[in-house]
Amino acid sequence: MSDGARAKRGRRTKAEQRAESLEQILDAAEYLFSKHGLYGVTLRDVAQRVGIHTTLLHYYFKDKKDLFETVFARRAGVTSGRRMVALEQYETAAGAHPTVEGALHAFLDTDLDLYFEGGELWMNYAAFCARVSNTPEGAVLMDVHFDPVVLKLVSILKRALPDYPDEDIFWGYHFVTGALMNTLARTGRIDRLSGGVCRSDDFPAVKKRIAKFMAAGFLALKDA
Repeated sequence: MSDGARAKRGRRTKAEQRAESLEQILDAAEYLFSKHGLYGVTLRDVAQRVGIHTTLLHYYFKDKKDLFETVFARRAGVTSGRRMVALEQYETAAGAHPTVEGALHAFLDTDLDLYFEGGELWMNYAAFCARVSNTPEGAVLMDVHFDPVVLKLVSILKRALPDYPDEDIFWGYHFVTGALMNTLARTGRIDRLSGGVCRSDDFPAVKKRIAKFMAAGFLALKDA
């Protein structure tokens, strides 16, 4: 291959350069939002982390809210899609006899694997979702991007617990998602409390226990 051909092959197109710049911006914003939330981050903060001028952010995004929503949506489709597939596969395999623990494994394990195996960027997104899920702006995005997969889980849980009122099913899910978000936040509190026996970033340890623990909670609601 000639030097000219090699140089031409290595030269990125403007579209590729823009795509790379956009990914860098989203990665930086994701990290900052995961640490400080929507209102603790400015566009200038994002620009400084990437090493660009703030005006370039306005080329891609109308305002900070637009950037925030784009960061949320970028990975939401992947996580919700993977969980939907896992739930549908479990539903097919379980047939007429789904169990609470089986449904929770499909819903929780798939997500925990994605974050842990995806590396630092996916762990940042996990922390980002955990932080914003308890805010009005985050809750709206949760509704938009995650309601279908949550309602699929709920439908399987209703079949697994046909004698339970809907109220108990939804409260059970509420408690499950609370535990999941606390896990995704990786605050380090369990590390300190346990003297290092448990680590907040040890998602495989969480995966080993959380579905079984939460399933027992669902079953206990029958006597509530």
